[in-house]
Amino acid sequence: MFLNYLIVFLISMIPIVELRGAIPVAVGMGLDPVISYIICIIGNMLPVPIIYFFARKVLIWGKDKKYIGKFFTFCIEKGEKGGKKLQAKAGRGLFIALMLFVGIPIPGTGAWTGTLAASFLDMGFKKSVIAVMLGVLIAGVIMALASMGVFGGLSFLFAPKS
Repeated sequence: MFLNYLIVFLISMIPIVELRGAIPVAVGMGLDPVISYIICIIGNMLPVPIIYFFARKVLIWGKDKKYIGKFFTFCIEKGEKGGKKLQAKAGRGLFIALMLFVGIPIPGTGAWTGTLAASFLDMGFKKSVIAVMLGVLIAGVIMALASMGVFGGLSFLFAPKS
């Protein structure tokens, strides 16, 4: 049993997959939903401080390196462009925009991407972590409900009868 929770914890730390993939795995394994949710939140949030403080520096360091330079430059440009776009649309509502960006459970909008965007925007560590955490909590609830079939059940209740 411990091994299954460890697997779910590790999956929730993987970029792009994050808790969006870990929660359905936990449900599929038949693990306790509340314990799994908490473990996935912790696993998904654990890399956030490292990403905030170091990812941007690593990308800047590697942008002029022979083999990784083009990819790192692409990541920097994409991060800066995405951050400016988010800031232009959100204005003073950047906190809410970041929270919703992370909270929408689709690939590329998780804690990793949201934290990197926040670091490019110089949003501030505490504010960034809180916005990302709230977004991860929202995404976790959505994924848990979807994985347990709640949305399918609701669509059955509210679908037009023929």
